[in-house]
Amino acid sequence: MRLIDKPLALTASIMIAATGLMATTALAKSTLVYGMQQEPTTLDPTSDATASIDAIVSHNILESLTTVNESGEVRPDLAESWTISDDGLTYRFNLLHGVKYHDGTDFDANDVKFAFDRAMAKDSVNPTKGIFKPVESVTVIDPYTVEIVLKNKDAFFLFNVAQGDASIVAPESVENNKTNPIGTGPFRFDSWTRGDRLKLTKSPDFRDADKVALESVEYRFIAEPAAASAALMAGELDAFPGFPAPEMLPQFEADPRFKVIVGSTEGEVILAMNNAKPPFDNLKVRQAVSYAINRAEIIDGAMYGRATPIGSFYPPHGTAYIDLLDYYKHDTAKAKAMFEEAGVAGSTMTIRVPPFPYAMRSAEIIQAELVAAGIDAKVENVEWGFWLGEVYKKQAYDMTIIAHTSPNDMGNFARGKSYFYGFEDPAFTDLWEKISTETDMAKRDELLKQGQQYLTENAIHAFLFQLPQLGVYDTRLQGYWTSSPVLFQPLAGVFWTE
Repeated sequence: MRLIDKPLALTASIMIAATGLMATTALAKSTLVYGMQQEPTTLDPTSDATASIDAIVSHNILESLTTVNESGEVRPDLAESWTISDDGLTYRFNLLHGVKYHDGTDFDANDVKFAFDRAMAKDSVNPTKGIFKPVESVTVIDPYTVEIVLKNKDAFFLFNVAQGDASIVAPESVENNKTNPIGTGPFRFDSWTRGDRLKLTKSPDFRDADKVALESVEYRFIAEPAAASAALMAGELDAFPGFPAPEMLPQFEADPRFKVIVGSTEGEVILAMNNAKPPFDNLKVRQAVSYAINRAEIIDGAMYGRATPIGSFYPPHGTAYIDLLDYYKHDTAKAKAMFEEAGVAGSTMTIRVPPFPYAMRSAEIIQAELVAAGIDAKVENVEWGFWLGEVYKKQAYDMTIIAHTSPNDMGNFARGKSYFYGFEDPAFTDLWEKISTETDMAKRDELLKQGQQYLTENAIHAFLFQLPQLGVYDTRLQGYWTSSPVLFQPLAGVFWTE
């Protein structure tokens, strides 16, 4: 709010305006208005793969046995501690006492068992049901102790149970979690105006409520880059992590009201090819697509240079990363020759693109690159719900562009032909089994390097760039994460300074 100089205004009016200004300023120090490009489809992270669900709900409303800090380290959450048997198969979790759900019901070990049994059930719709595959049994020892026995070692188990897919939900409220999630976290669900905004309010019963500075958080859903920029410049938003318009960042970098931070994410952006569908079941065709793309051109055109190229399915900041960028050096002539050799020159390939700027812009550039290589490439822009239903669930696509933002997700390639990649290879499935059960980090990194090499050699997809976290923040705001090692974005530690 600004006071406007009106010489003829009455003193009383000035005093009222000043009082309003002070009230607004005071309110701003305990509220956060947070811009997001993607609106969630539901508010239950245990039922849908949309990343924005976790970003809002996980560890803000719903909690898990463990959590992860910004450095990617596993930390206690609803489990205050745990022990692991010598064989690495039995985990005994000691739970917090006195924790209540937002509806006043008590949290205990029975809720943990319920949540895990629900996720593991045959009719479960959990989007990453595979993280529960190693679990043999979940046993309540007493109201504040639960024992989980694994069938085999799982190197990612404690990390995985921190994710939104493993949120602890109560049987009393679970059926309504899609529209009114009830959890134990620092914030309660308040309201949701679809297509516009969603509001959370601080939970007064949260165990560390005195450490939570924000009284409310309002998420505004703004998909259009120009509208996002205008809302920030007008002071309608306090922060926009995942800012969708890299070309507009210079104006914020030049404005002292804002901080622009380019952080990292776990999001590999890929040109996915439907490996179960001709001609993409042909290795030579997939390799030709990889030769046809020009990552530098895509990054410059779609991300204005603010992204890191990738040559396989692994983040460049990871400890196991290997540089495979030169494996398919951009070569239009070679791509064209390979398409001709495979008998697909001149054929139509359609890229079905979800409504995200990074994907839509990349698709336009890739379309031109494929056309130059002799392919009749077309782009079809679709809504997110359509993409989830037709591309992700029904595999009705040739190619698509998407960022896979979950951590440790190379296991996607071991999910079989029913997963939207349409890819299955026992050799890679065996390799992932070794990766996921290797608890020695150095040995696991060597296996992950083999995984990267395999995926690149077989050109399962064309690998584009690592999605950056482009964030624009009010300079007075502190305590937020500038990078995303996980899908969730906890806000309990966010606060305002003078």
